[in-house]
Amino acid sequence: MNPGRELRSARWFGTVDISGFAHRTTLTPIGLSPEHFDGRPFIGIAQSWSDFAPCNVHFRQIAEHLKRGVAEAGGVAMEFPTISLGENLAKPTAMMFRNLMAMDVEESIRMYPMDAVVLLGGCDKTLPAQLMGAASVDLPTVVVTAGPTSPRSYGGRELGGGTDVWKLAERVRADTADRAEVGGLEAAIMSTPGHCAEMGSASTITALSEALGLALPGSATVPAMDGRRLAGAARAGRLAVELALAGGPTPAALLTREAFENAITLLMALGGSTNAIVHLLALAGRVGVPLTLDDFAAVSARTPLLANLRPSGEFLVQDLDAAGGVPAVLKELAPLLHTGVPTVTGRTLGEEIESAAVLDREVIAPLSRPRGRTGGLAVVRGSLAPDGAVIKTSAARADLLTHRGRAVVFEDVRDLAARIDDPALDVDESSVLVLRNSGPKGGPGMPEWGMLPIPVKLLAQGVTDMVRISDARMSGTAFGTVVLHVAPESAVGGPLALARDGDVVSLDVPNGRLDLEVAPEELERRRRESAPRAPRYRRGYKALFVRHVRQADTGCDFDFLRGRPDEGSDNVPDGILEGWHGGW
Repeated sequence: MNPGRELRSARWFGTVDISGFAHRTTLTPIGLSPEHFDGRPFIGIAQSWSDFAPCNVHFRQIAEHLKRGVAEAGGVAMEFPTISLGENLAKPTAMMFRNLMAMDVEESIRMYPMDAVVLLGGCDKTLPAQLMGAASVDLPTVVVTAGPTSPRSYGGRELGGGTDVWKLAERVRADTADRAEVGGLEAAIMSTPGHCAEMGSASTITALSEALGLALPGSATVPAMDGRRLAGAARAGRLAVELALAGGPTPAALLTREAFENAITLLMALGGSTNAIVHLLALAGRVGVPLTLDDFAAVSARTPLLANLRPSGEFLVQDLDAAGGVPAVLKELAPLLHTGVPTVTGRTLGEEIESAAVLDREVIAPLSRPRGRTGGLAVVRGSLAPDGAVIKTSAARADLLTHRGRAVVFEDVRDLAARIDDPALDVDESSVLVLRNSGPKGGPGMPEWGMLPIPVKLLAQGVTDMVRISDARMSGTAFGTVVLHVAPESAVGGPLALARDGDVVSLDVPNGRLDLEVAPEELERRRRESAPRAPRYRRGYKALFVRHVRQADTGCDFDFLRGRPDEGSDNVPDGILEGWHGGW
C-alpha cells in the first residue's frame, strides 16, 4: 500500500537500515510480516479495559471489532494498555488520577509508531483523560465509547445505577429500607457492563464527544450490550485508517471555540453533569482555546433544557437512544449551534444531523416548548466564590435556588461523617450545610463529596433537600440543591475557609450570586488568624498532584500540561540504535 504521503509510522518501519530492521523484526512475535510494512497505516487503540472498571469491562470484545475494521480498510491495528479509572472503586477519587491517565495516554501515543489513534473509553474520568492526552499529541483521533448499561427492573421500575443508589442511601440512613430490599437492589442495580444508565458524568462526556466532532454520530447512546456498538466499532476502525491516510482532521482542527460552544449547548440541553464543566475547561486548556465559567453561564442563559433524563427527569439514556440519540437533540438545537464546524467523518455537524429526527417527545422536548427556560447548569459568583461555583439547577428544588440560611460548617469529610447525624447538631431545614477542604488540593483530588447527606433528624421530619455548598464535586447521577466547585478552594485560602457556624449564606441562582454575609473587616480578621493545612501527601504522584493541580474554574489540570507542547507529535525513533543509518 502506498498512501501518497509519508506516514508517521514510516519513520520506524520505512528505512532500509539497522534501525528499520530492528523496528520491523520487533513485531514479528505478534504475527506481522514484511507485507505489513509496505506503507500501511498503523492505528493505535488506547485500551482502558480493567476488571476494576465495569464501565469498561467489555472493551476487549469491542477492541476485536475495532481491529476488524482497521484490517478491512488495509491498516494495522496495535492495541496498547493505559491506566483505567473506575470511579466507584478508585480511592481517594478517580479524579486525582485523571491527569495521570492523560499523561499516560499522551506519552503512549507520542512514543509509539502510530498514524492515528482510537480512544476506547467509558468511565467518567477515563474518556476526559484520553481526550486530554490525545489532544496534546494531535494525531488523527476517533472516540469509541462504552455505552450505557442495560438496567434491570426492580419493583416495577427500571433502575439507574447512580441515582437509585443515592436514593437508597438516604432511605437506609433514615431506617426506612428493609434488608430484603437492599439485597435485591444490590443484585440488580448494576447488571451489565457499561457506564451509568442516567445522564450522569459518563453519559454526559460520551454525548459531548459527538458534539465536539470526535465520535461517530449516534454512537454515544447505543447500549453497551447492543450489537450496534460492535458494528460501530468496526466502522470507527475503518474511519481511523482513512484519517491516517488523509492526515486528518486532527483534534486541532476539530476542537475549536465553536465546537466547545456546541458541546456546552448540548450539555445544557441534556441537563448533563457538573463534572463536564471541569473536563471541558481542562480539554480547552490543552488545545489553547480560551474558555471560562462565564462562557458556560452565557450558553446556559440562551439554551433551554430539552431532555427528560435522570437525575433531572424520568428517563434513562437507552430511552434517549430510542428517541433518536444525540443527533436528534442536536437537530432540535440546530438554531443555537455552529453547524458548519467539521467532524471526524469529514462532514460538517450540520450535514451529520440533517437526517436526524426526534422519535419521542416525552424524552426530547421541542425547542419551542422546552422543559426548562434555561440550561440545566448554572454558575454563581460572589464573596463566597470569587472565581465561581456551579450548580445543577435541573436537579435542584426550585424554591431553594433563592435562599438565605445559617451556615453549618464541616471542616472536612471526616468531621462531616462524625457529626452529621449527631442529634445535638444545631441544624434545621433552612440551614446551609458547608463542607470545606474537599477541593483539588484540599481533598485532595476534589472527590465526589459535594452531595452532603441530609442529617438523619431532618430526614425523619420529611426533609428531602436543603442547600449544600462545598469545594468538592458530586456524581453526575446525584441530585439536590448542591453548590459545587467553589473557587478558590478553602485549602488555598479561598473564602470558604473563613465561614463559621451561624454565618448567613445567601444563594441567588437567578442573579448568579453566592455570598457570605459577613463584614469584610471580620473576614480579614479571620484570615489573619487562620493557618493553612500541611499537605497530606509528600511523595510520589500524589505530592506532584497537590503541587501542580490548578483550581476548578480552570479545569483542575496540571499547570505544566496546559497548551500544546513544543515538541509536537512527530517523535522520531531514538534509542540505542538511532543513528545507525545507511543502506544495506
